[in-house]
Amino acid sequence: MTDYAKLDAWIDAHFDEEVRFLQQLVQVPTDTPPGNNAPHAERTAELLKDFGLDAEKHAVPAQEVKDYGLESITNLIVRRKYGKDGDGGRTVALNAHGDVVPPGEGWTHDPYGGEIADGSLYGRAAAVSKSDFASFTFALRALEAVARPTKGSVELHFTYDEEFGGIFGPGWLLKQGLTRPDLMIAAGFSYEVVTAHNGCLQMEVTVHGKMAHAAIPTSGIDALQGAVKILNALYAQNTLYQQVTSKVEGITHPYLNVGRIEGGTNTNVVPGKVVFKLDRRMIPEESPVEVEATIRKVIADAAAESTGITVEIKRLLLANSMKPLAGNKPLVDAIQKHGQQVFGEPIKAMGTPLYTDVRLYGEAGIPGVIYGAGPRTVLESHAKRSDERVVLEDLRRATKVIARTLSDLLA
Repeated sequence: MTDYAKLDAWIDAHFDEEVRFLQQLVQVPTDTPPGNNAPHAERTAELLKDFGLDAEKHAVPAQEVKDYGLESITNLIVRRKYGKDGDGGRTVALNAHGDVVPPGEGWTHDPYGGEIADGSLYGRAAAVSKSDFASFTFALRALEAVARPTKGSVELHFTYDEEFGGIFGPGWLLKQGLTRPDLMIAAGFSYEVVTAHNGCLQMEVTVHGKMAHAAIPTSGIDALQGAVKILNALYAQNTLYQQVTSKVEGITHPYLNVGRIEGGTNTNVVPGKVVFKLDRRMIPEESPVEVEATIRKVIADAAAESTGITVEIKRLLLANSMKPLAGNKPLVDAIQKHGQQVFGEPIKAMGTPLYTDVRLYGEAGIPGVIYGAGPRTVLESHAKRSDERVVLEDLRRATKVIARTLSDLLA
């Protein structure tokens, strides 16, 4: 057998073990918010130790996490050096995030059960991104069992701040000087290798009016009516975004979503305050500074149309887009080659409208791509929806692609 065939055979022989590993990861909730993610890191480290992999635990200081709006974050790094302390070769990092949005309603499977049905494993984070805790871990194990590299090193980065932007996940590890890989692969889906993604601006807008009894509404200032004018202006802007197109395949145009609104005190009270949160996705060609300035102006101009209405605007998140770095070619070439061999079809290099914490590696000058276990689209995975799932055959094949790619990169 070729070395690739031996890697594939090892993964096949240990696949039941890989599935059990993923089930155990899904069974520990990591809902963010509230963001109490340290227990999952502890459990992951225990399971990795059973495989002979020692995970360094890097806890973000509690007060910083609390100020950030979460409860606990412990990021993990597994370092595997080959030859003489990894000399003479690349360091390749594999990053997946364990934090995830709460399950929400409409599930037909236990969101923390890790149940298997019709060839898929169900559970919150089964696809995004605990599946790649499994694919990356077992690709590494296969590499060491079969290819036995003699130079370079591999690092597993299992982090817990993707949902809030990554600042206390990969961003914190990089800022603390705890890692500096040459190349990196981040959790993704199996049928494309992603080299670019959108940026994201999230803002909280508080619209102030003046409460009054509904029997005498003229004695108050209706914050909801003011908010409606602002929302209409934002939605009009959203229509205009369709005329702005990206040159990156897989990315279309910018867009805006208002995902949460709350306000008022009772049905018989003129609302004195309304708060809403918006999400503005930015294509790689856009300037985040200009985007934010434009949004703020649209809001301010619309608010000015209502006498007595004032607004406060708070930036919640500014995540830059991911742009391809020239050094990512070895990653793209290897994944495309092995992806086509394992999946039997071309694996496109393209962009995605998502935003991820992978951009933080790129901003640090570390070339990276997004590739891992999952379907052709986010929609198929049910990520952030009920009945999230990963097709087990995709998990198996993605693990093979990653193991083969590591073998090439460390050869």
